[in-house]
Amino acid sequence: MNPKILKSSLYTLIFVFGAFASYWLSGTVFPVDGRSKNSTATPTPSPGLQTGFLTFQGPKTEVCPINGEKFTVEEQKIWSTRRPLLVMIENHADSRPQSGLTNADIVYEAVAEGGITRFMGVFYCNATRSAANKYDVGPVRSARTYFLDLASEYSDYPLYAHVGGANCSAATVGGPCTTNVKAQAIEQIAKYGWNNKGTWGDLSQFSLSYKACRREPDRVGVDVATEHTMYCSTTELWNVAASRGLTNMTEINNSSWDKTFRPWSFKAEDKSLSTTASAVSFDFWGDKAYTVSWKYDPSTNKYLRSNGGQPAVDFNYQQVVSTKNLVIQFAKESRSIDEHAHNLYGLIGSGTGVYLANGQKTEITWTKTARQGRTVFKDSATGKEINFVPGQIWVEILPIGNKISYEG
Repeated sequence: MNPKILKSSLYTLIFVFGAFASYWLSGTVFPVDGRSKNSTATPTPSPGLQTGFLTFQGPKTEVCPINGEKFTVEEQKIWSTRRPLLVMIENHADSRPQSGLTNADIVYEAVAEGGITRFMGVFYCNATRSAANKYDVGPVRSARTYFLDLASEYSDYPLYAHVGGANCSAATVGGPCTTNVKAQAIEQIAKYGWNNKGTWGDLSQFSLSYKACRREPDRVGVDVATEHTMYCSTTELWNVAASRGLTNMTEINNSSWDKTFRPWSFKAEDKSLSTTASAVSFDFWGDKAYTVSWKYDPSTNKYLRSNGGQPAVDFNYQQVVSTKNLVIQFAKESRSIDEHAHNLYGLIGSGTGVYLANGQKTEITWTKTARQGRTVFKDSATGKEINFVPGQIWVEILPIGNKISYEG
């Protein structure tokens, strides 16, 4: 064959093969929407009620160690193979309605930046209802150091899900760090050993597959900025943890996650009492878009949440967010400590607060002696530890001196 023809044919063959390979890779391994053809991910859900969550039948005999509520044996079998999962969920006005707050056993709320609050949900028992194919929690946002102090209460190596976080960033490439060292959450995660082999409980979205977390820009039916669109699957996050040797046991040292965990006391009766606090409201930094109010509903013995003057709704269920127990914890605030406007809250130490349950208000104190020690809430009048009502707990972390309004 003519050498020139042979050479031309070879180039053509290479081009065709390259085009086919590119097409196959783009459609299978690196598709434009980020999804593999073999992915088990569900299609982007349409706005409205999210179906597919699990229900369990049978007597509720098993007590959850996190929220004191009773569940079925089947549910207990699920959570007993796991350790608590802590997820950062944002509360920017454009992120609402959030998904998954109803399924958390405990929710913490504090300002992340600029007066905008952020949640950390503790998922363990209630989350057993989440189906495996659901991106059931979000929008997920970045880590903050004071939430790490709280996450440390829930395991030797807690599962902490977030999208990046405050770190030693520099104004210019190669320049000095411009983030206050006390606010460097990413560096602290590494220091705590949460990135180490065998104890890799850090679930930063940047290290996870599309199967665990993905962006859903059309989830709630309106256009929002990209940072408000990250949702994760709690089931898949637990699967990732298990693949790293973190189940109910820490495989590397054959130690149970709750070896040093101190459960709260859930001895209070779940019943409506003579009401001394039918509603409570407060601001964080004065921005009315983040004003929170909780109104007591005696028919369910729960407090119902409003945010920015509107009912706070869990998108998964299209139901108003509620809680059996409401804790308001006053903490020392250090505001905008660097040029990135990072904040700090002194959650290791002691202080005062208010506890609301069964329609009644109780003045309390709180102490936390170390990062890994549990926060202990006590009745100010008796000095005895608070007995919570079995069910979800919300902890609102407010700057010392913030005003709270009550209705009797």
